[in-house]
Formats: sequence, C-alpha cells, structure tokens
Amino acid sequence: MELEITTSRQFTSWLSETNSSLCFTTYQAGKVYMLGTKPEGGLAVFERTLERCMGLAFTHDSFYVSSLYQVWKFQNFLRPGERDAKGFDTCYVPQQSHVTGDIDIHDMAIGPDGKLTFVNTLFGCIAQLSDNASFNVVWEPSFLSGLVAEDRCHLNGMAMGPDGPAYATAIAKTDVADGWRDKRADGGIVMDIAQNEIIATGLSMPHSPRLKDGILYLLNSGTGEFGTLDPKTGKFEAIAFCPGYARGLTFVGDHAVIGLSLPRDNKTFQGLPLDDLLEEKGGTARCGLVVVDLKSGDVVHWVRIEGFVTELFDVAGMPGVQNASFIGFKSDEIRRVVKIGDQV
Repeated sequence: MELEITTSRQFTSWLSETNSSLCFTTYQAGKVYMLGTKPEGGLAVFERTLERCMGLAFTHDSFYVSSLYQVWKFQNFLRPGERDAKGFDTCYVPQQSHVTGDIDIHDMAIGPDGKLTFVNTLFGCIAQLSDNASFNVVWEPSFLSGLVAEDRCHLNGMAMGPDGPAYATAIAKTDVADGWRDKRADGGIVMDIAQNEIIATGLSMPHSPRLKDGILYLLNSGTGEFGTLDPKTGKFEAIAFCPGYARGLTFVGDHAVIGLSLPRDNKTFQGLPLDDLLEEKGGTARCGLVVVDLKSGDVVHWVRIEGFVTELFDVAGMPGVQNASFIGFKSDEIRRVVKIGDQV
C-alpha cells in the first residue's frame, strides 16, 4: 500500500512564510517524516525507517528520537546557509546511540540543564540517560508503590518548564499492572511534578502537555479536544476539536500543530467519547496533522495521510529549517558522510 500525503492549499506557503519544517514519528509504521519546502517551491517530504520511533526532541542543530530499545541523537552536518547538491539545507547524521532497553519511551525534551529528559512509560517515571545504567530516575508519581516494569498508570506526557519538568499526564491513577486500560474514558490525570500532586482529573486519555508563554496546553485525546488547563483550578478549556485521536503537539509561532491518528483494531482507541463526537459532527477520524490558530481556535491548515501510515505519535517544529534530510542505516550513504571537526 502506497503512502499519499495531501495538504490544504496554503500549508506549504505557511511553512515557507514561517521559515520552518515539521517532523513527526509513526511507531505503527516505523517511520520518521520531515515536511518542508523545496528550493523551487512545493512540499518536500523526507522519510527514514526507524523501528518503533516515538518521542522527539529538537535543538537548534540536532535532534533526538526514541526507538524500540535506543535513543538516537542526530547532528546537522551542514553549515548555516549551506545547501548540499540535492538542495537540502540540513543533513542530520546519527552521532550517538544510548541503549535503554525496551522501556516504551514517550515524550522527550531538552531541559534547562541541557540534558535529555524523557517519559519512561513502562516504569511510570520521568528519567534521563545514564552512563552506567539503562536510565536514571528523575521523578515518579507518589501514588505508585514501586518502580516496576508494569505500565501501571501509562504515564505518557511531560511539559518542560524553565526549571525542568513541570507537568505530566497519565491515563489513570492506578497502581496495578496495566490498570489504566480500564479507565480510558474518564480516568485521565495531570500532575504537578514539583509538588508531586494531581491537579486535574476526569480527562480522557490526555497526552502531550506543553508550556508556551506560561500557559499549559494539552490534548484531551479521548474527546478529540485541544485546549488549556488551569493548574490552579484543574479546569480544562477546549480550544479546538480534532477529527481523530490527537497525540503529538508542537508550536510554530502563534499556531499549534497537532498529530492525528485513526482508531486501532484493538480496544485502545475505541469506545471513547471521541466516537460519539465525530458522529455528532458528521465527521470521520483521519490520520495527519492539523494547524490551529491559537487566537481564533480555527483549523487553518491540515495534512492528510493515507495508505500504510494510520497512526502518528509525536510532532516537532524545526525553526529555521526549510528542506531537511537525515542519514539512515539501510544504505551505503552513511559510510560516505564524513565531517572534519575542530583541530585539537
């Protein structure tokens, strides 16, 4: 089955005007995609295969991506303003790999200390990479009685603040193995990490909490809603409805970019309030991206993805990048990419 990507008429122009590109992962298909603009105009699509790729974290010249049992760091080898012979203005090359084991890494972010911090979903904690272990524990919810590989609450999202990890989302407050699956419709919680307390309850499979300009945004995935959460009251205010299972959130200027997935054949995405809301609105679930204007709440641009990709996981903005590429592992290209570093 081939992949087909279609966009709203002004999507590519918007990428060009904002001088940015987008990256998204799909662990269902094992692919990392980058969307940008070609030098001559038009949508540029670049993809590589990476088994069970999920979380993304970008810096100004590199990015991290989690895979089945590793975290990879890719470094841009091109100089500012340089384009290679194929017209790419960025070429990310794999530089480091850290073997974590299969711990089901979800959200990732670079903290104020410059270290990569991530959600370790299998063990229900927030962690960092370790020089002599699979991971170091940074924080764990107070309601979990032990650090065990049981995916008890399905801790999945993390909002990075100016002082470090600030908020986290989980599917349910439960301390039994795989207990979250029984509470998908309304068991979702948001936690204040510094206080280690629950500040919001009653959500439906919340994902992707993000802080922007001091405002906490998140996806109430089980209802298809993108909105804000008041940390003081725990009240969720919807901004826009997303026609699909929403997961993966980034910002480009005053716009939010949200990933959408189709329902699975199993029960994880089924039987949620989203089903009734889609029927009520006369819509069907889709896979792709929507771009929401934060001021109006309108969906101003969209990307539809059809074919063998049916689920997205994370979405990241790439400011200052127009047409990106990166080196994979399945061709001889990786053998020929050599860059000389500083002389010491």
